[in-house]
Amino acid sequence: MVGHDEKPIINSLLDADFYKFTMGQVVFFHHPGINVRFAFRNRTKDVLLGRIIKEEDLRRELDHVRTLKLNRTEMRYLRGATIGTEQMFRNEYLHFLEHQLHLPQYKLECRGNDFTLEFEGDWARVIYWEIYALAIVNELYYRAILAGKSKLEIGAIRANGVLRLAEKVKILKENPEIIFIDFGTRRRFSRDWQDYVVETLAEELPESQFRGTSNVWLAMKHGLLPMGTSAHEMFMVLAGAMDTDDEAVRASYQEVMRRWYEHYGFELSVALTDTFGSNYHFRVMTKRQAEVWKGLRQDSDDPVAYGEKAIRFYQSHEIDPCEKLIIFSDGLEIEPIVKLYRHFRGRIKTSFGWGTNLTNDLSLKALSLVIKPVMANGRGLVKLSDNPAKAIGTPEDIERYKRIFGYQEGEYKECKY
Repeated sequence: MVGHDEKPIINSLLDADFYKFTMGQVVFFHHPGINVRFAFRNRTKDVLLGRIIKEEDLRRELDHVRTLKLNRTEMRYLRGATIGTEQMFRNEYLHFLEHQLHLPQYKLECRGNDFTLEFEGDWARVIYWEIYALAIVNELYYRAILAGKSKLEIGAIRANGVLRLAEKVKILKENPEIIFIDFGTRRRFSRDWQDYVVETLAEELPESQFRGTSNVWLAMKHGLLPMGTSAHEMFMVLAGAMDTDDEAVRASYQEVMRRWYEHYGFELSVALTDTFGSNYHFRVMTKRQAEVWKGLRQDSDDPVAYGEKAIRFYQSHEIDPCEKLIIFSDGLEIEPIVKLYRHFRGRIKTSFGWGTNLTNDLSLKALSLVIKPVMANGRGLVKLSDNPAKAIGTPEDIERYKRIFGYQEGEYKECKY
Protein backbone atom coordinates (compact mmCIF):
# COMPACT_ATOMS: atom_id res chain seq x y z
CA MET A 1 0.00 0.00 0.00
CA VAL A 2 2.82 2.39 0.90
CA GLY A 3 6.25 1.45 -0.32
CA HIS A 4 8.11 0.43 -3.45
CA ASP A 5 5.82 -1.36 -5.89
CA GLU A 6 6.86 -2.67 -9.29
CA LYS A 7 3.31 -3.42 -10.48
CA PRO A 8 2.04 -1.24 -13.34
CA ILE A 9 0.26 1.80 -11.95
CA ILE A 10 -2.74 1.68 -14.30
CA ASN A 11 -4.25 -1.75 -14.89
CA SER A 12 -7.73 -0.83 -16.08
CA LEU A 13 -9.06 1.87 -18.38
CA LEU A 14 -11.79 2.34 -15.78
CA ASP A 15 -9.14 3.63 -13.37
CA ALA A 16 -10.14 7.15 -14.35
CA ASP A 17 -12.60 9.84 -13.39
CA PHE A 18 -16.20 9.23 -14.42
CA TYR A 19 -16.41 12.57 -16.18
CA LYS A 20 -14.00 11.32 -18.83
CA PHE A 21 -16.71 8.93 -19.99
CA THR A 22 -19.62 11.35 -19.68
CA MET A 23 -17.64 13.99 -21.59
CA GLY A 24 -16.33 11.34 -23.95
CA GLN A 25 -19.82 10.43 -25.05
CA VAL A 26 -20.76 14.03 -25.87
CA VAL A 27 -17.52 14.44 -27.83
CA PHE A 28 -18.09 11.14 -29.67
CA PHE A 29 -21.56 12.12 -30.90
CA HIS A 30 -21.25 15.85 -31.44
CA HIS A 31 -17.61 16.83 -31.93
CA PRO A 32 -15.86 14.16 -34.02
CA GLY A 33 -12.67 14.95 -35.86
CA ILE A 34 -11.45 17.81 -33.65
CA ASN A 35 -7.68 17.55 -33.31
CA VAL A 36 -6.65 18.41 -29.76
CA ARG A 37 -3.30 18.66 -28.02
CA PHE A 38 -3.07 18.21 -24.24
CA ALA A 39 0.01 19.25 -22.29
CA PHE A 40 1.37 18.39 -18.85
CA ARG A 41 2.16 21.20 -16.43
CA ASN A 42 3.87 21.04 -13.04
CA ARG A 43 2.60 23.98 -10.97
CA THR A 44 4.80 23.02 -7.98
CA LYS A 45 7.85 24.92 -9.17
CA ASP A 46 10.19 23.87 -6.37
CA VAL A 47 9.84 20.16 -7.21
CA LEU A 48 12.09 19.26 -10.15
CA LEU A 49 10.42 16.16 -11.54
CA GLY A 50 13.05 15.66 -14.23
CA ARG A 51 15.62 15.02 -11.49
CA ILE A 52 13.41 12.66 -9.51
CA ILE A 53 11.45 10.48 -11.99
CA LYS A 54 13.39 8.34 -14.45
CA GLU A 55 12.29 8.92 -18.03
CA GLU A 56 12.40 5.19 -18.80
CA ASP A 57 10.03 4.47 -15.90
CA LEU A 58 7.57 7.05 -17.15
CA ARG A 59 7.75 5.67 -20.70
CA ARG A 60 7.18 2.13 -19.44
CA GLU A 61 4.04 3.12 -17.57
CA LEU A 62 2.63 5.19 -20.42
CA ASP A 63 3.34 2.40 -22.90
CA HIS A 64 1.56 -0.07 -20.64
CA VAL A 65 -1.62 2.03 -20.62
CA ARG A 66 -1.68 1.93 -24.43
CA THR A 67 -1.92 -1.88 -24.28
CA LEU A 68 -5.07 -1.87 -22.13
CA LYS A 69 -8.57 -2.63 -23.39
CA LEU A 70 -11.91 -2.65 -21.63
CA ASN A 71 -12.87 -6.23 -20.81
CA ARG A 72 -16.34 -7.78 -20.69
CA THR A 73 -16.82 -7.17 -16.98
CA GLU A 74 -15.89 -3.51 -17.35
CA MET A 75 -18.16 -3.06 -20.36
CA ARG A 76 -21.02 -4.72 -18.51
CA TYR A 77 -20.53 -2.22 -15.71
CA LEU A 78 -20.64 0.75 -18.09
CA ARG A 79 -23.75 -0.63 -19.79
CA GLY A 80 -25.44 -0.77 -16.40
CA ALA A 81 -24.90 2.92 -15.67
CA THR A 82 -28.26 4.69 -15.71
CA ILE A 83 -29.87 8.11 -15.48
CA GLY A 84 -33.11 7.37 -13.73
CA THR A 85 -34.40 4.35 -15.64
CA GLU A 86 -32.55 5.18 -18.86
CA GLN A 87 -29.20 3.75 -19.96
CA MET A 88 -26.59 6.49 -19.55
CA PHE A 89 -24.24 5.46 -22.34
CA ARG A 90 -25.63 4.80 -25.81
CA ASN A 91 -24.79 1.59 -27.62
CA GLU A 92 -22.79 3.30 -30.38
CA TYR A 93 -20.51 4.91 -27.82
CA LEU A 94 -20.12 1.68 -25.86
CA HIS A 95 -19.18 -0.12 -29.09
CA PHE A 96 -16.53 2.55 -29.69
CA LEU A 97 -15.10 2.10 -26.20
CA GLU A 98 -14.96 -1.66 -26.51
CA HIS A 99 -13.71 -2.06 -30.07
CA GLN A 100 -12.28 1.21 -31.38
CA LEU A 101 -10.68 3.08 -28.50
CA HIS A 102 -6.92 3.23 -29.00
CA LEU A 103 -5.04 5.81 -26.97
CA PRO A 104 -2.89 7.99 -29.27
CA GLN A 105 0.88 8.03 -29.00
CA TYR A 106 2.41 10.51 -26.57
CA LYS A 107 5.38 12.87 -26.86
CA LEU A 108 7.79 12.81 -23.93
CA GLU A 109 11.05 14.65 -23.44
CA CYS A 110 13.04 15.45 -20.34
CA ARG A 111 14.18 19.06 -20.63
CA GLY A 112 16.52 19.99 -17.83
CA ASN A 113 14.67 19.72 -14.57
CA ASP A 114 11.19 18.91 -15.87
CA PHE A 115 9.31 16.84 -18.42
CA THR A 116 7.58 17.95 -21.57
CA LEU A 117 4.67 15.55 -21.97
CA GLU A 118 2.00 16.00 -24.63
CA PHE A 119 -0.86 14.00 -26.10
CA GLU A 120 -2.28 14.90 -29.50
CA GLY A 121 -4.97 13.40 -31.69
CA ASP A 122 -8.70 13.07 -32.25
CA TRP A 123 -10.44 14.53 -29.19
CA ALA A 124 -12.67 11.44 -28.99
CA ARG A 125 -9.58 9.34 -28.20
CA VAL A 126 -7.01 11.66 -26.64
CA ILE A 127 -9.50 12.84 -24.00
CA TYR A 128 -8.85 9.74 -21.86
CA TRP A 129 -5.11 10.27 -21.41
CA GLU A 130 -5.35 13.01 -18.76
CA ILE A 131 -6.22 10.98 -15.67
CA TYR A 132 -3.97 8.01 -16.44
CA ALA A 133 -0.94 10.21 -17.07
CA LEU A 134 -1.44 12.36 -13.99
CA ALA A 135 -1.86 9.33 -11.74
CA ILE A 136 1.27 7.79 -13.24
CA VAL A 137 3.49 10.85 -12.80
CA ASN A 138 2.26 11.36 -9.27
CA GLU A 139 2.82 7.77 -8.18
CA LEU A 140 6.25 7.54 -9.83
CA TYR A 141 7.25 10.64 -7.88
CA TYR A 142 6.31 9.04 -4.56
CA ARG A 143 7.90 5.72 -5.48
CA ALA A 144 11.14 7.61 -6.09
CA ILE A 145 10.85 9.47 -2.78
CA LEU A 146 10.17 6.26 -0.84
CA ALA A 147 13.02 4.39 -2.55
CA GLY A 148 15.45 6.43 -0.49
CA LYS A 149 13.78 5.64 2.83
CA SER A 150 14.14 2.78 5.28
CA LYS A 151 11.43 0.24 6.08
CA LEU A 152 10.85 1.99 9.41
CA GLU A 153 10.48 5.39 7.75
CA ILE A 154 8.03 4.01 5.21
CA GLY A 155 6.01 2.42 8.00
CA ALA A 156 5.87 5.76 9.79
CA ILE A 157 4.58 7.48 6.64
CA ARG A 158 1.82 4.90 6.28
CA ALA A 159 0.91 5.20 9.96
CA ASN A 160 0.74 8.96 9.57
CA GLY A 161 -1.66 8.54 6.65
CA VAL A 162 -3.88 6.19 8.64
CA LEU A 163 -4.00 8.57 11.60
CA ARG A 164 -4.85 11.55 9.38
CA LEU A 165 -7.60 9.58 7.66
CA ALA A 166 -8.96 8.47 11.03
CA GLU A 167 -9.11 12.10 12.19
CA LYS A 168 -11.04 13.06 9.04
CA VAL A 169 -13.51 10.22 9.62
CA LYS A 170 -13.93 11.29 13.26
CA ILE A 171 -14.78 14.86 12.25
CA LEU A 172 -17.15 13.67 9.53
CA LYS A 173 -18.98 11.45 12.02
CA GLU A 174 -19.41 14.50 14.23
CA ASN A 175 -20.94 16.32 11.23
CA PRO A 176 -23.15 13.64 9.66
CA GLU A 177 -25.00 16.06 7.35
CA ILE A 178 -21.83 16.84 5.37
CA ILE A 179 -22.03 15.12 1.97
CA PHE A 180 -18.90 14.46 -0.05
CA ILE A 181 -17.43 12.52 -2.97
CA ASP A 182 -13.91 11.21 -3.54
CA PHE A 183 -12.36 13.31 -6.34
CA GLY A 184 -8.79 12.22 -5.63
CA THR A 185 -7.67 10.03 -8.54
CA ARG A 186 -5.56 12.53 -10.49
CA ARG A 187 -3.13 13.40 -7.68
CA ARG A 188 -3.43 10.40 -5.37
CA PHE A 189 -0.45 9.09 -3.44
CA SER A 190 -0.88 5.72 -5.13
CA ARG A 191 -3.55 3.47 -6.61
CA ASP A 192 -3.45 1.16 -3.59
CA TRP A 193 -3.68 4.05 -1.13
CA GLN A 194 -6.74 5.50 -2.85
CA ASP A 195 -8.27 2.03 -2.81
CA TYR A 196 -7.65 1.84 0.95
CA VAL A 197 -9.08 5.32 1.56
CA VAL A 198 -12.24 4.64 -0.45
CA GLU A 199 -12.78 1.24 1.16
CA THR A 200 -12.31 2.75 4.63
CA LEU A 201 -14.75 5.59 3.97
CA ALA A 202 -17.34 3.15 2.63
CA GLU A 203 -17.00 1.00 5.76
CA GLU A 204 -16.97 3.83 8.28
CA LEU A 205 -19.54 6.26 6.88
CA PRO A 206 -23.15 5.88 5.69
CA GLU A 207 -24.10 6.19 2.01
CA SER A 208 -26.02 9.34 2.89
CA GLN A 209 -22.69 11.02 3.71
CA PHE A 210 -20.02 9.36 1.56
CA ARG A 211 -21.86 9.39 -1.75
CA GLY A 212 -19.28 7.66 -3.91
CA THR A 213 -16.12 8.18 -5.92
CA SER A 214 -15.19 9.73 -9.24
CA ASN A 215 -12.96 6.70 -9.90
CA VAL A 216 -14.95 4.24 -12.02
CA TRP A 217 -12.79 1.22 -11.23
CA LEU A 218 -13.05 1.78 -7.47
CA ALA A 219 -16.80 2.38 -7.74
CA MET A 220 -17.16 -0.95 -9.51
CA LYS A 221 -14.88 -2.74 -7.02
CA HIS A 222 -16.58 -1.42 -3.88
CA GLY A 223 -20.18 -1.21 -5.06
CA LEU A 224 -20.30 2.59 -4.95
CA LEU A 225 -21.82 5.18 -7.24
CA PRO A 226 -19.43 6.58 -9.86
CA MET A 227 -19.78 10.35 -9.63
CA GLY A 228 -18.86 13.26 -11.87
CA THR A 229 -20.13 15.61 -14.55
CA SER A 230 -17.81 17.65 -16.78
CA ALA A 231 -14.52 19.56 -16.78
CA HIS A 232 -13.03 22.78 -18.14
CA GLU A 233 -11.90 21.09 -21.33
CA MET A 234 -15.44 21.03 -22.75
CA PHE A 235 -15.56 24.83 -22.80
CA MET A 236 -11.89 25.27 -23.72
CA VAL A 237 -11.84 22.93 -26.71
CA LEU A 238 -15.17 23.97 -28.17
CA ALA A 239 -14.25 27.65 -27.91
CA GLY A 240 -11.13 26.95 -29.96
CA ALA A 241 -12.88 24.66 -32.43
CA MET A 242 -15.65 27.23 -33.09
CA ASP A 243 -13.29 30.21 -33.18
CA THR A 244 -14.08 32.10 -36.36
CA ASP A 245 -14.57 35.40 -34.52
CA ASP A 246 -15.23 36.71 -31.02
CA GLU A 247 -18.96 36.11 -31.20
CA ALA A 248 -18.42 32.46 -32.20
CA VAL A 249 -16.15 32.00 -29.18
CA ARG A 250 -18.88 33.38 -26.91
CA ALA A 251 -21.51 31.22 -28.62
CA SER A 252 -19.48 28.08 -27.86
CA TYR A 253 -20.30 28.48 -24.16
CA GLN A 254 -24.01 27.94 -24.58
CA GLU A 255 -23.34 25.19 -27.11
CA VAL A 256 -21.58 23.21 -24.37
CA MET A 257 -24.43 23.84 -21.93
CA ARG A 258 -27.06 22.84 -24.48
CA ARG A 259 -25.40 19.61 -25.63
CA TRP A 260 -24.71 18.57 -22.05
CA TYR A 261 -28.31 18.95 -20.92
CA GLU A 262 -29.55 17.16 -24.05
CA HIS A 263 -27.55 14.09 -23.05
CA TYR A 264 -27.86 14.00 -19.29
CA GLY A 265 -30.73 16.22 -18.19
CA PHE A 266 -31.24 17.15 -14.57
CA GLU A 267 -29.22 14.34 -12.98
CA LEU A 268 -25.82 15.56 -14.22
CA SER A 269 -26.72 19.24 -14.60
CA VAL A 270 -24.04 20.73 -12.36
CA ALA A 271 -22.38 23.61 -14.19
CA LEU A 272 -18.64 24.20 -13.82
CA THR A 273 -18.61 27.97 -13.99
CA ASP A 274 -15.07 29.32 -13.90
CA THR A 275 -13.47 28.40 -17.24
CA PHE A 276 -13.78 31.98 -18.49
CA GLY A 277 -14.62 33.49 -15.11
CA SER A 278 -17.68 32.72 -13.03
CA ASN A 279 -18.96 36.27 -13.45
CA TYR A 280 -19.49 35.51 -17.13
CA HIS A 281 -21.40 32.34 -16.30
CA PHE A 282 -23.72 34.20 -13.96
CA ARG A 283 -24.33 36.81 -16.68
CA VAL A 284 -25.28 34.35 -19.42
CA MET A 285 -26.98 31.48 -17.57
CA THR A 286 -30.63 32.06 -18.42
CA LYS A 287 -33.50 32.04 -15.98
CA ARG A 288 -34.72 28.80 -17.56
CA GLN A 289 -31.31 27.17 -17.17
CA ALA A 290 -31.10 28.38 -13.58
CA GLU A 291 -34.47 26.75 -12.94
CA VAL A 292 -33.80 23.36 -14.52
CA TRP A 293 -30.09 22.83 -13.80
CA LYS A 294 -29.38 21.13 -10.48
CA GLY A 295 -26.57 23.43 -9.42
CA LEU A 296 -23.01 24.70 -9.76
CA ARG A 297 -19.44 23.55 -9.13
CA GLN A 298 -16.94 25.92 -7.53
CA ASP A 299 -13.32 25.25 -8.51
CA SER A 300 -11.43 28.49 -7.89
CA ASP A 301 -11.44 31.78 -5.96
CA ASP A 302 -12.87 32.31 -2.48
CA PRO A 303 -15.55 29.65 -1.85
CA VAL A 304 -17.58 31.74 0.61
CA ALA A 305 -17.73 34.69 -1.76
CA TYR A 306 -18.66 32.33 -4.59
CA GLY A 307 -21.48 30.76 -2.58
CA GLU A 308 -22.87 34.17 -1.63
CA LYS A 309 -22.76 35.21 -5.28
CA ALA A 310 -24.61 32.03 -6.27
CA ILE A 311 -27.32 32.67 -3.69
CA ARG A 312 -27.81 36.22 -5.00
CA PHE A 313 -27.92 34.89 -8.56
CA TYR A 314 -30.73 32.45 -7.79
CA GLN A 315 -32.63 35.04 -5.77
CA SER A 316 -32.39 37.49 -8.68
CA HIS A 317 -34.29 34.92 -10.76
CA GLU A 318 -36.83 34.36 -7.97
CA ILE A 319 -35.50 30.83 -7.39
CA ASP A 320 -35.21 29.45 -3.87
CA PRO A 321 -31.47 28.77 -3.31
CA CYS A 322 -32.40 25.98 -0.90
CA GLU A 323 -33.53 23.98 -3.93
CA LYS A 324 -30.11 24.30 -5.57
CA LEU A 325 -26.69 22.73 -5.00
CA ILE A 326 -23.09 23.92 -4.92
CA ILE A 327 -20.33 21.34 -5.18
CA PHE A 328 -17.13 22.83 -3.74
CA SER A 329 -14.04 21.21 -5.25
CA ASP A 330 -11.08 23.56 -4.98
CA GLY A 331 -8.20 22.23 -2.86
CA LEU A 332 -10.43 21.09 -0.02
CA GLU A 333 -9.31 20.09 3.48
CA ILE A 334 -11.48 18.92 6.36
CA GLU A 335 -11.57 22.19 8.32
CA PRO A 336 -12.74 24.35 5.37
CA ILE A 337 -15.29 21.68 4.48
CA VAL A 338 -16.85 21.93 7.93
CA LYS A 339 -16.77 25.75 7.86
CA LEU A 340 -18.36 25.91 4.40
CA TYR A 341 -21.08 23.46 5.37
CA ARG A 342 -21.93 25.43 8.51
CA HIS A 343 -21.82 28.78 6.72
CA PHE A 344 -24.31 27.75 4.02
CA ARG A 345 -26.45 25.34 6.07
CA GLY A 346 -30.13 26.13 5.50
CA ARG A 347 -29.32 28.62 2.73
CA ILE A 348 -28.24 26.43 -0.20
CA LYS A 349 -27.45 22.73 -0.55
CA THR A 350 -23.76 21.86 -0.39
CA SER A 351 -21.63 18.90 -1.38
CA PHE A 352 -17.86 18.51 -1.57
CA GLY A 353 -15.65 16.99 -4.26
CA TRP A 354 -12.65 16.13 -2.09
CA GLY A 355 -9.46 15.49 -4.01
CA THR A 356 -5.76 15.55 -3.21
CA ASN A 357 -6.00 16.13 0.53
CA LEU A 358 -8.23 13.05 0.83
CA THR A 359 -6.12 10.59 -1.18
CA ASN A 360 -2.65 12.06 -0.66
CA ASP A 361 -2.32 13.15 2.96
CA LEU A 362 0.51 11.09 4.46
CA SER A 363 2.87 13.89 5.61
CA LEU A 364 4.72 14.08 2.27
CA LYS A 365 4.47 17.16 0.05
CA ALA A 366 1.55 17.04 -2.39
CA LEU A 367 2.15 18.24 -5.94
CA SER A 368 -0.03 20.47 -8.11
CA LEU A 369 0.04 18.73 -11.49
CA VAL A 370 -2.38 19.28 -14.36
CA ILE A 371 -2.89 18.14 -17.93
CA LYS A 372 -5.01 20.54 -19.95
CA PRO A 373 -5.89 21.00 -23.63
CA VAL A 374 -3.74 23.71 -25.22
CA MET A 375 -4.61 23.47 -28.93
CA ALA A 376 -7.72 22.55 -30.94
CA ASN A 377 -7.61 22.44 -34.75
CA GLY A 378 -4.55 24.68 -34.64
CA ARG A 379 -6.10 27.27 -32.32
CA GLY A 380 -4.53 28.09 -28.97
CA LEU A 381 -6.84 27.35 -26.05
CA VAL A 382 -7.49 29.37 -22.92
CA LYS A 383 -8.66 28.84 -19.38
CA LEU A 384 -9.02 32.02 -17.37
CA SER A 385 -10.31 30.67 -14.02
CA ASP A 386 -11.39 32.83 -11.09
CA ASN A 387 -7.82 32.41 -9.81
CA PRO A 388 -5.25 33.83 -12.28
CA ALA A 389 -2.70 31.30 -11.01
CA LYS A 390 -4.71 28.60 -12.79
CA ALA A 391 -4.82 30.44 -16.13
CA ILE A 392 -3.75 28.56 -19.25
CA GLY A 393 -2.86 29.97 -22.67
CA THR A 394 -0.43 32.33 -24.34
CA PRO A 395 -0.41 35.91 -23.00
CA GLU A 396 -1.95 37.13 -26.26
CA ASP A 397 -4.76 34.55 -26.21
CA ILE A 398 -5.45 35.16 -22.54
CA GLU A 399 -5.83 38.91 -23.13
CA ARG A 400 -8.16 38.29 -26.07
CA TYR A 401 -10.36 35.94 -24.03
CA LYS A 402 -10.46 38.42 -21.16
CA ARG A 403 -11.88 40.95 -23.59
CA ILE A 404 -14.32 38.48 -25.18
CA PHE A 405 -15.77 37.34 -21.86
CA GLY A 406 -15.54 40.63 -19.97
CA TYR A 407 -13.23 39.00 -17.46
CA GLN A 408 -12.64 40.63 -14.10
CA GLU A 409 -9.33 39.70 -12.48
CA GLY A 410 -9.66 37.59 -9.34
CA GLU A 411 -7.17 37.24 -6.49
CA TYR A 412 -3.96 35.39 -7.39
CA LYS A 413 -3.50 32.37 -5.11
CA GLU A 414 -0.68 29.86 -5.45
CA CYS A 415 -2.02 26.39 -6.24
CA LYS A 416 -1.44 24.08 -3.29
CA TYR A 417 -3.00 21.05 -5.01
